[in-house]
Parts: sequence; C-alpha cells; structure tokens
Amino acid sequence: MVENEMQLIQQFDEIENKVECLIGICRSLESANMELRNMVSSLESELKIKDETITNLTDEKLLVQSKIETILEKLEKMTASNSNPLP
Repeated sequence: MVENEMQLIQQFDEIENKVECLIGICRSLESANMELRNMVSSLESELKIKDETITNLTDEKLLVQSKIETILEKLEKMTASNSNPLP
C-alpha cells in the first residue's frame, strides 16, 4: 500500500506542476492581452486624431477652392469689362 500512496503522491505532484505551469501561462497571456489592449487604445486615439486632421484639411481645401473660384470670377468679370470697346 505504501507504493500506491507514493504513486498517488507522485501523480498529485505532477498535476500540481502542470497546474502551476498553466497558471504561469495564463498570467503571461493576461499580460500580453493587457499590452495589446493598450496598443489598440493608443492606435484608436492616433486614428481619431488623423481622422480629425483629414476632416480639417478637407474643410480648408473646400474653403480655399471657394476663395479661388470667387477670385477667378472677379478676374473674368474684370477681363470681360475691359474687353468691351468704349463708345
């Protein structure tokens, strides 16, 4: 019976070692998961800033286009009025 008890103890020791190994793996995965979550959060923040920048640049581009069109219209009117012969 002593031999059976020793085998049983040995089996429990093996199980305990495997459980400790699994706990270590879980902790490692939790740490990696936290790092990845932080990275995702950081990248989302960067993306939001870049999206806002693109929106602002698009708005500025539209404003500049509008101003240029207005100036071109004025120039065309001025050119048209200068090309009319005087009576």
